[in-house]
This record gives sequence, C-alpha cells and structure tokens, in this order.
Amino acid sequence: MINVSILSKIRRWHFREQISLREIARRTGLSRNTIRRYLKEEIVDPVYPQRNTPSKLDTFTDKLAQWLSISNP
Repeated sequence: MINVSILSKIRRWHFREQISLREIARRTGLSRNTIRRYLKEEIVDPVYPQRNTPSKLDTFTDKLAQWLSISNP
C-alpha cells in the first residue's frame, strides 16, 4: 500500500517538476504501472476500509441507554 507522503511526492514530481515516469519509478522503487495508475486515477488520499471493531460495551448498550434516560429528568 502506498502512503500519502509518497503519493504527494509522485504528484509533485510529475505535475510541477515534469519528471518522467521512469525517473519517478527509479526514485521511489515502485513500478511505472503503479505510478501511472495513481496519476491517472487522480487519487488525492488513499481510502482505507473503515474498521469495524466491536466494543466491550456493545452487549450493555441497551441497559446503559436505559439508565441514562432514567437519570435525566
């Protein structure tokens, strides 16, 4: 997975400094196809899937909500 800092460097080198894909591939160690794909898709920030980690309080949410609604006048 490519991180945001490398992605911004790739975009800056290609669009501002007019460095070739081959040179960017040499500098980053990524393949030219990968660089071409990220430039073509115009992805600003990579999107990661959202985590769905269960909480330890999930089993008690109904009871907690009931307690909170009773305590508030």
